[in-house]
Amino acid sequence: MQQEPTIRQLRHFLSLAEHFHFGHAAEACLITQSSLSASIKELEGILGASLFERTKRSVVLTPLGRRMIDGARDVIGKLEDMTDMVRAAGQPLAGEMHLGVIPTIGPFLLPRVMPGLRDAYPELKLYLREEPTHALLRRLKEGELDLVLMALPFETENLDLMEFANDPFMVVFPRGHILAAFETMTPARMGDDTLLVLEQGNCLTDQTLAMGVLEKQHSIERFHATSLHTLVQMVDNGLGISVLPKMAVDAGILRGLKLDFRPFSSPRANRRIALAWRKTSRRAEEFRLLGTFLRDELGTPVSGA
Repeated sequence: MQQEPTIRQLRHFLSLAEHFHFGHAAEACLITQSSLSASIKELEGILGASLFERTKRSVVLTPLGRRMIDGARDVIGKLEDMTDMVRAAGQPLAGEMHLGVIPTIGPFLLPRVMPGLRDAYPELKLYLREEPTHALLRRLKEGELDLVLMALPFETENLDLMEFANDPFMVVFPRGHILAAFETMTPARMGDDTLLVLEQGNCLTDQTLAMGVLEKQHSIERFHATSLHTLVQMVDNGLGISVLPKMAVDAGILRGLKLDFRPFSSPRANRRIALAWRKTSRRAEEFRLLGTFLRDELGTPVSGA
């Protein structure tokens, strides 16, 4: 009987096709570099063709390797859907679930909800992966994740969504700042202060700037960091003011710092928290159950939800 590629080999192939680096691809697959290399060689041996051109400095897909990417993704996606269907037939929110979460949500929301989730659904084995939104959505579409906990607005074409909470934005500034005289904030009241935001492309930065005319009225300073903790240290050092989600403030990110905060007067000044999953997933009912649990734990549902 002719040997066929394994799912494991196809996952390793897709990882190398994404990273073009054996070390990085192996790290993403949680295996050693030698194991990844052996797996790719086995796959090429089964197919009787080279999928990558290798030199000491680079890894490049062959034409056949490029054509194989969509097929490999399709195979893995169908396997994930079949697995979802079987799991959905059993006890809800039980077994393994792979959840991606963005860095501006994970450290602030998960400690708040995980104890209750474990108590309510003790058979659920939740595996977490924290990465930027675009990376998580790519893994979701490729079947590596079951669903993603993210903030909107963000492009989510061909995905199902459940929005379950609003997360208002807060202006954060040094204690004693002139902004402390106001009960609420508007872009005009923020004056000429330098607005400190995360690196370009970070979804929180994009959502902050999209809510009004801040970019036109303020000097924007971006930092090559994805950590809100680094951002508040900058504000504490007097380098400017910033805008944070209320979720982070409630979680104590300002604790120990000489900072104060105020909400915006506009109800538009918020991000929407949502779960996203593939439209083909058979576990949609479970995912909505999880979203309902998170909504009830937070007590801040989306308007109209």
